[in-house]
Amino acid sequence: MPTAVLTDRERTAVQAYLRLLHTVRAAFDEGRPAPPGPAVLPVVPPSVLAEAEVALERAGWAGNEESFFRMVREWCPEG
Repeated sequence: MPTAVLTDRERTAVQAYLRLLHTVRAAFDEGRPAPPGPAVLPVVPPSVLAEAEVALERAGWAGNEESFFRMVREWCPEG
């Protein structure tokens, strides 16, 4: 299957999604010791989430399309 060249907007959306994914993974990193006191869920910075939402919208995606995830896999196979 030939690999299509991503448009600038598609590339921006994929990169923003991967930054969001890596931010979430880092926030839930199991390697860190739990802080004392009540459990606090990690929060993804609103700017990271907003960046991904805007980039997906500009590329014409909702972020759940198979074609989008195919591009993510091609861009970053371990992502």
